[in-house]
Amino acid sequence: MQVLTLVALVAAVVATFYFRDRVQQLEPYGYAAIFIVSLVSNATLILPVPGLAVTSLMGAVLNPLGVGVVAGVGQAIGELTGYMAGYSGQTLIDGNPRYEKLVVWMRRYGALTIFVLALIPNPLFDVAGIVAGALRMPMWQYLLAAVAGKIIKNIAFAYLGNLGSDVLPKM
Repeated sequence: MQVLTLVALVAAVVATFYFRDRVQQLEPYGYAAIFIVSLVSNATLILPVPGLAVTSLMGAVLNPLGVGVVAGVGQAIGELTGYMAGYSGQTLIDGNPRYEKLVVWMRRYGALTIFVLALIPNPLFDVAGIVAGALRMPMWQYLLAAVAGKIIKNIAFAYLGNLGSDVLPKM
């Protein structure tokens, strides 16, 4: 499955650069697609889906600031699945040694933990969302911290994609 995802991603990169002018003409639809891909890619728990690759790719074609904001909001909303799993009392991560450390961090630093973990690409964010829900962090607080961190991270990746496109030869 991961090999298929990688092949599809490489094909998307090549196609996007090859048809760059046509993709730019579809700008309004591009932002909606970025939002949907970001939301879906982050709605999966503990399963890596290349949402940041899409952000970088589309940052090379569309406005990187807009791409980062749209992708960040979509990812944060998608992350509500982990929060809701924790809030509902499901224990998807019992026995995970990182779980107890995250519980301590969440009790001590709360939304700051969510913000920092949303800011850095890492697999712990899903676990942190579950912990936040289980500890009954207010949803608005969780979502605000996640949106802030994810937007900053996605803007950085979109601009990196934009800078990288300047290095590649124009087709």
